[in-house]
Amino acid sequence: MNIPDDLMYTQDHEWGKVEDSTLRVGITDYAQGELGDIVFVEFVETGTHITKGESFGTVESVKAVSEIYAPVSGTVVEINDALADTPELVNQDCYGDAWMVVIEMENPSEVNDLMDAQAYGEHLAAEAK
Repeated sequence: MNIPDDLMYTQDHEWGKVEDSTLRVGITDYAQGELGDIVFVEFVETGTHITKGESFGTVESVKAVSEIYAPVSGTVVEINDALADTPELVNQDCYGDAWMVVIEMENPSEVNDLMDAQAYGEHLAAEAK
């Protein structure tokens, strides 16, 4: 399983990449693998204010529909529109082309509550028990 060292992670299997005052967000390799073939994604609109832990969209697969939760509070400033036409990108490149939203962080210190790659790996191992 791929867990890049340069990202931060949530217990709900979202990843975040800090880019100045924004956080680029997607779902992890573990999440896309558990969901199976992604067939549809839907997000809140650009300009929507979201609170840490609040759902900002859904991912639908052949197995299930899953909520995606905000790792930080802030305003959605960008949405990956490519996923509307090619949701399967989430299965192919979850850490690259299949990022989901970019959030302008209201309180950048909230990223300190996220896990680094090692802690996320340990979280997955504990969840598997």
